[in-house]
Amino acid sequence: MLNREPVGITIYGCGEDEAALFRALAPRFGVAPAITAEAPTEANAHLAAGNRCVSIGHKTRVTSAALRALAGAGVAYVSTRSIGFNHVSVQYAESLGIEVGNVAYSPDSVADYTLMLMLMAVRNAKSTVLRAEVHDYRLHEVRGRELRDLTVGVVGTGRIGAAVIDRLRGFGCRVLAHDNSPKADAEYVPLDDLLRRSDIVTLHTPLNPGTHHLLDRHRLARMKRGAYVVNTGRGALIDTEALVSALEGGRLGGAALDVLEGEEGVFYADRRGTPVEGKPLLRLQQLPNVLISPHTAYYTDHALSDTVENSIVNCLQFEGRNQDG
Repeated sequence: MLNREPVGITIYGCGEDEAALFRALAPRFGVAPAITAEAPTEANAHLAAGNRCVSIGHKTRVTSAALRALAGAGVAYVSTRSIGFNHVSVQYAESLGIEVGNVAYSPDSVADYTLMLMLMAVRNAKSTVLRAEVHDYRLHEVRGRELRDLTVGVVGTGRIGAAVIDRLRGFGCRVLAHDNSPKADAEYVPLDDLLRRSDIVTLHTPLNPGTHHLLDRHRLARMKRGAYVVNTGRGALIDTEALVSALEGGRLGGAALDVLEGEEGVFYADRRGTPVEGKPLLRLQQLPNVLISPHTAYYTDHALSDTVENSIVNCLQFEGRNQDG
């Protein structure tokens, strides 16, 4: 019996860790990966020539011009190595004849990280650690709080939000939930009710036109005084300027943010010798009650392996559906 020719897939925006996984998994799946660290652009769309499927990372926005160039190179399927689609226009891609698919990965990665951020926020971990680093071992002026005494509002109860709810049960706190399509075993309430009653609000809803600035200045003003905001979803779920004002004015108790508006070009880069131009980011980082991490909640061995494998599987399934295409 003749061996099947490997399926060619061009992998864009691929870091060294992902590249090692793609190369390790390629023989098992019968694929021939063409790997580049560059995000897809007009200038490098030729790297996809001859391959109908490409895999893209989530770190850089894919422009309309890049999509047109990929279509011109014969690309018919784009698998984004993320759950969210906000960095690529699915509608525009479809108008060019390109199907776009996302991947599922271990929800435990983000759920674990979310609980860590919650605990760090309510225990003043940033200030405590920074003081210890300079040998100031006094107790913090503000006592920490225990999760069992708090109400946590979970906005978005898909796989990640549901995993957060499962973890919160072990701490004995009250959990409220909000989602347009309730799925988890939780007490669902309207969003404004959740904001009014919650000591911690954590965001896990997809970013789309309906959820852009879901927490704007009006909704932030409805939150309980001294409450905390945790965001491991997408930065633009929060109006950052409004959040900064609420924090600087003392209305909110703190924030723990793994994602931020305008993170592109800042997160995932070594900016130690380069001025950071994002004023909201700088203002947030100066606040003692705000934790910032660079979109790293998803980044575990298990989740990265899931992401790479499922991106390959997406491409193979597309080829299987379109063998005569």
